[in-house]
Amino acid sequence: MKRNLNALVLAAVIGLLIVAIGLGFLFGPTNPVPWVLIALLVVIVIAYRWVSSRDQVVWKESYSVGVGQLDDDHKRLIDLLNRFQVAFRYHTGEEFERKTLDELVDYTKYHFEREEQMMEAAGYPDLAAHKEIHRSMIDKVEGFREEYKQLGHEALDGVANYLSDWLIEHINVTDKHYGPYIKRHQA
Repeated sequence: MKRNLNALVLAAVIGLLIVAIGLGFLFGPTNPVPWVLIALLVVIVIAYRWVSSRDQVVWKESYSVGVGQLDDDHKRLIDLLNRFQVAFRYHTGEEFERKTLDELVDYTKYHFEREEQMMEAAGYPDLAAHKEIHRSMIDKVEGFREEYKQLGHEALDGVANYLSDWLIEHINVTDKHYGPYIKRHQA
């Protein structure tokens, strides 16, 4: 609710600034007031973009597991996670929220299957434990999806943070172990 109110206030401020800028130009282009208001509008937009981008997960090369296909999957997962975060945080509507959550869950399942197949082909010794971690995460996310079906938007509070924390932790800790095995197998 607070995010909706913040977005509404921001939209109102921007709207008022635009009207004030237009009115200021009625007194001529040399009037300094509209130019100051334009500068203020630009600062507000830049500050808003900076604040809203803090919630986004950004791919870093340190996340690389050394296998191009899986790094590409991880980048896609981060992109889908960011889309889901935007859908949730800005209340883009139930249909878009559900669609982004479903895309994220479905791609995660696809990625896990592909990752497990590559680990199996490479003879990765901790495959069973890794599969169990994947199953546990999928079960948790399916639980989020069921809660969403029953409770709607509010059920997703905290899901985006959980998913981003889990994904980055999983890539940086668990997935880093299989990279050398798969690279050796592919060579």
